[in-house]
Amino acid sequence: MEDFRFVNKTDIRFGKNHIDTELHDAVAQFGQNVLLAYGGGSIKRSGLYERVMKALSGLNVIELSGIEPNPKIDSVREGQRLVKEHDVDVVLAVGGGSVIDASKVIASAKFYEGDPWDLVLDADKRYAIDQLPLVDILTLSATGTEMNWASVISNPETNQKIGTFGPNTPAVSFLDPQLTYSVSKWQTAAGSIDIFSHLTEQYFDQANDTDIQDGQIEGLYRAVIKWAPIALATPDNYEARANLMWASTMALNGLVGSVKQNAWTVHPIEHELSAFYDITHGVGLGILTPRWMKFVLSDKTVAKFARFGRNVWSIQDDDDQVVAEKAIQATYDWVKSLEVPTNLPGVEITNDEHFQEMAESAVTFGLDNGYVPMTPADVVALYNASMTSDDFEK
Repeated sequence: MEDFRFVNKTDIRFGKNHIDTELHDAVAQFGQNVLLAYGGGSIKRSGLYERVMKALSGLNVIELSGIEPNPKIDSVREGQRLVKEHDVDVVLAVGGGSVIDASKVIASAKFYEGDPWDLVLDADKRYAIDQLPLVDILTLSATGTEMNWASVISNPETNQKIGTFGPNTPAVSFLDPQLTYSVSKWQTAAGSIDIFSHLTEQYFDQANDTDIQDGQIEGLYRAVIKWAPIALATPDNYEARANLMWASTMALNGLVGSVKQNAWTVHPIEHELSAFYDITHGVGLGILTPRWMKFVLSDKTVAKFARFGRNVWSIQDDDDQVVAEKAIQATYDWVKSLEVPTNLPGVEITNDEHFQEMAESAVTFGLDNGYVPMTPADVVALYNASMTSDDFEK
């Protein structure tokens, strides 16, 4: 295992009702002027908005609402305007990954005089400027953004969806599993698949002798596989929601990815689907991941897939190839069991009109350094394979 450095400064407040007693001081330590960022009306319908405003009593709160899934650059631009105009001291993001992702870039954009899309295209610009501190209240278990440096922002005008990084994780993250009770079955399933995909992008890697990281990933895999169906069946099951929330955080806070060396593959390929068709990210990942697994399975990779099958899916067979193939089928079957589409027509993508353009864009995000390198032709083939579920249906 190679040398590495791991630093993560996010203060996690995990569990029930910390918001009511701790949110005020967690925010006020950074100043009096607060940008409250959130999405649609769900935090008002659930009563969370009222709780937050009560906790922020005495502070000057400026609101930015309407941040959409696959967060759009226009929300970031409006946030930039507000944090400059009101000399905001701290951003409070209340929502899922989209709200927190947008808020991270807004926290940078206060100190940038140009279009914040520049900060998405060139993350080095964010590292060269100051940042507002960010506090978040997580309402969806999925992206891991509550304890990492990453954001993904979409620009519908250019059909781009791009991951960007900044210099800071959130300063404080409130993780109350109760806040995810009202999450729909669709978003619960999509979020669980997103967690699974984050683990997959890091597990299947050419770095040698990473038994500690791989063992941690295998445990997180098993937790997500176990608890996602339970959360779908009983949405107010606290243990199910708690395990999914902590799995989301641990999957992408940098710990299990330490010393991993290859670029991610399925995420850049799916980002193209979301950019062109605005589909739900986790559902797109669920469609692509089993096909990608089939694509990369070979004599060179079969041992890792066999470990995946034995340690994650508890598949017992002496033949590595048999275990690997059964593990890929088990992955597909688990995605299907979450009652989401398992092919592209299921998300209303019915022709290959943009496949070549999307593939050429996807490979620019490091696919030549993936676990198994992919060319544009390979990506097009993956999209085409995702048009049907015939290979997986028995």
